[in-house]
Amino acid sequence: MCGIAGIFHLDTPKPVDPARLSAMCDALAHRGPDGEGIWTGPGVGLGHRRLSIIDLAGSPQPMAAADARAMLVFNGEIYNYRELRAELKAMGAVFRTDGDSEVILAAWQRWGPECVTRLEGMFAFALYDCEARTLFLARDRLGVKPLHYAQLSNGSLIFGSELKALLAHPLMRREIDPLAVEDYLTWGYVPDSRAFLKNVHKMPAGHWLLLRHGAPLPAPSQWWDVSFADRHKGKAQDLEAELLYHLRRAVESRMVADVPLGAFLSGGVDSSSVVALMAEISHQSVRTCSIGFDSAALDESAYASKVAQLFGTDHATRVVSADDYGAIDQLAEMFDEPFADASALPTWRVCQLARESVTVALSGDGADEALAGYRRHIFQHGEDRVRALLPQALRAPVFGGLGAIYPKADWAPRALRAKTTLLALAGSSEEGYARALAYAPPELRSRLYTPDFERLRGDYRAEQPLIDRMRAAPARSGLDRAQYADLKVWLPGDILTKTDRTSMAVSLEAREPLLDHRLIEFAAGLPESLRVRGRQGKWLMKRAMARSLPDEVLYRPKQGFVTPIAQWFRGPLRETARGIASGKALAATGWFDSARLEGMVEAHIAGQADYARLLWQLTMLDRSFTKLGLG
Repeated sequence: MCGIAGIFHLDTPKPVDPARLSAMCDALAHRGPDGEGIWTGPGVGLGHRRLSIIDLAGSPQPMAAADARAMLVFNGEIYNYRELRAELKAMGAVFRTDGDSEVILAAWQRWGPECVTRLEGMFAFALYDCEARTLFLARDRLGVKPLHYAQLSNGSLIFGSELKALLAHPLMRREIDPLAVEDYLTWGYVPDSRAFLKNVHKMPAGHWLLLRHGAPLPAPSQWWDVSFADRHKGKAQDLEAELLYHLRRAVESRMVADVPLGAFLSGGVDSSSVVALMAEISHQSVRTCSIGFDSAALDESAYASKVAQLFGTDHATRVVSADDYGAIDQLAEMFDEPFADASALPTWRVCQLARESVTVALSGDGADEALAGYRRHIFQHGEDRVRALLPQALRAPVFGGLGAIYPKADWAPRALRAKTTLLALAGSSEEGYARALAYAPPELRSRLYTPDFERLRGDYRAEQPLIDRMRAAPARSGLDRAQYADLKVWLPGDILTKTDRTSMAVSLEAREPLLDHRLIEFAAGLPESLRVRGRQGKWLMKRAMARSLPDEVLYRPKQGFVTPIAQWFRGPLRETARGIASGKALAATGWFDSARLEGMVEAHIAGQADYARLLWQLTMLDRSFTKLGLG
């Protein structure tokens, strides 16, 4: 795993200042502590920070092709590089190293931009073709590895693994995009379709960009998509066997490393499945680690310990408490943009724990999105049945009216908290799912915004791009569209961003076997009844793993990596909560109604409402404003 950065002059091939390139790479030192290098040519410069995983001494970057006609900087892992190497060698390619980087160079020279379709793995890379004088930027299918870019006032394009690499360039402007704030308040992160700063872009997952000197900046081209339009035929037992084959193959391919390797283990279905398959494949004890909480209701460490005992792993555990809140500034520094998924804190802690003994850790990310494992998928599936029975003209006034008057009963048992469901049923399937995903629904955001921000926001609503993407999805049902949106928006914007930044902050490579694209494509074709059955999601995966995991792991209620911030803000952090409304940088924007926010804080502390996620969102937003010098 590594960090990459670069400068490319779009207009004329002016010289690139190596000092600027070095500064951009220095900002990514945490991603690659084992080596660094820069290369410059007419109108282009490439920089690299290396975390050595494969071919430890033999693959320095930037790397030149064997014939010196192309240069590469690469972040990620290509899991089928040995097979590709053999294929390319048979075609006449010459290799000087034993790693995967040189395989990308040879693949480019053989297949051009189509080389990405031959690569299996996680990657973001920049390749300069010295003959064609073009720069090729590409990102993997699911967006496991990040890539940011921006066009500067001097006509150059800069790019980097993280926003902080771009911010190290002296011409990079720091102007907040207010529509990104609307996105962030809605979702808890800034999706890949936008960036926190104006003029910054994130390469979409499964896209590439080909740049030429003297040509304008083009739009990225999509090279991969997943389709839910077709259904596999066959018996459940046959599809179960095929799913298990894909699971085993994905895990095995990600266990190749020349450094110590282990796994995250929460005790849930996904991480336990990965560990079970690793134990089956490995000839030695698997190293596992987990995080517990000082709140017993949210602590899953006992389940993780049981799974560790079952497979005889070398297991380590650490506890996260309210004292860890003091690390919030470090979290803000990791993410550059505001990021409100509070599970980032324990994810960072488990990465720190893992890094004490391994350099690579396998995670369970991706199965929920691919196989319908979230509770919201089960609700979406059920709500669509109701929508099919009642026309929109009847649902809108009936459910909409009930939802408007139904109290927001955060204090009540889950079965009585029906406001969100009623409002979801009032709209279309896509509108209902957007509401289910939202951290802050439209009504809450409108209460928070000042008239100044409302003018900046205009007619834009963060839900609409997600709704449009769902409606255009290659899919057959509401559940299909929901999962498609998760894979295209939620997964790269939240889950993979969280894992990448927290792992790279401690120079740990995280691998996601359950995001193997062949597994994803297979799962998208499963009949709905094999994804959701009754109140069970991931039905076929649980059935497939029943051979290895006990029912108490497979069928206990899904908990997720939840941080007890609601309790913290009512207890040891209550004064911190009270300071949120007067946050210096937050208040300086003039975008939020401080009086209303103060009322929400007091209602939360009193237990009258649960605004924990909103308070955490605004805390992280305030820190991001401060980091950019706006406070």
